[in-house]
Amino acid sequence: MRDLPKVELHLHLEGAAPPELIRQMAVEKSVDISGIFGPDGGYAYRDFWHFLQVYEAATSVLQSPEDYARLTTAVLEACAENGVIYCESFISPDFCGGRDLSAWRDYLHAIREAADAAERRHGITLRGIVTPIRHFGPDAAREAALCAAETAGDWIVGLGIGGDEKAGHFKDFEYAFDMAREAYLRLTAHAGEWGGPQSVRDALTHLRVERIGHGVRAIEDLALVDELAENGTVLEVCPGSNVALGLYPDWRAHPIDRLRERGVKVTVSTDDPPFFHTTMTQEYNRLADAFGWDEAVFTDLNTVAAKAAFCDEETRAKILKRLEVPDA
Repeated sequence: MRDLPKVELHLHLEGAAPPELIRQMAVEKSVDISGIFGPDGGYAYRDFWHFLQVYEAATSVLQSPEDYARLTTAVLEACAENGVIYCESFISPDFCGGRDLSAWRDYLHAIREAADAAERRHGITLRGIVTPIRHFGPDAAREAALCAAETAGDWIVGLGIGGDEKAGHFKDFEYAFDMAREAYLRLTAHAGEWGGPQSVRDALTHLRVERIGHGVRAIEDLALVDELAENGTVLEVCPGSNVALGLYPDWRAHPIDRLRERGVKVTVSTDDPPFFHTTMTQEYNRLADAFGWDEAVFTDLNTVAAKAAFCDEETRAKILKRLEVPDA
């Protein structure tokens, strides 16, 4: 499974930070974040909402473009080691310069330089999806969307929204998504994880997204499942994340197989891999154990992901070629 070429569409850049890198940066900056680590040295949290607090505490030591360059290098090396050939990562101007456009450009330049170096070294391609933080509010989301619109192009390819699904309503963020749409950015949104199936409907109605981050609780509304299948809406599913956070008790209880059997286009990603003690290789191994999926199934999943990627057509053709799938 490790060497199987993989496409990952749902990865938070800060959430993929190795704990040892964050600890090292904390020491360098004399920042005490020792409380976010457990006895095993990994990140420690009680539930999803505490996870968000630990995530933001870890991110607090990332204070400069150079820090984000180091982060990007470490994250892409780990991804490449697990066979990922193309990745789309959520990147937040909230953390990269406080939504100041000039500072955001500096952070983005550093991230892109590190990503280009990783592509030359490891053969992995990275693209960015600007992601406002939902619980920071609609005004902050507008500022983040402006950063996205002003840097949209061949590398910043989309806008998403993450954070606490229970904070506010998607209709509060319509303006931010309209800005991104006018800049020809592609759109996704976290929904159907903690917000239930209605949150998936709301994301489709108010934000008019073409992909849904997670989306797994759509399974609780089979009419919605059939609509997703009929409309070709792609779900960025992160099974290990869902199990680790207690959304489902174990892998066999996870609905990804049922969603796929009903015709929904599902993909597999790791979300925040060090937080959930997972890698893309481990996700594939556990899915194979739980549902009997073989290499043909995973190739199909990666083909779906490649065709749903927000990249330009030239990049997509290269990905499909590496997956040994005709560009059609």
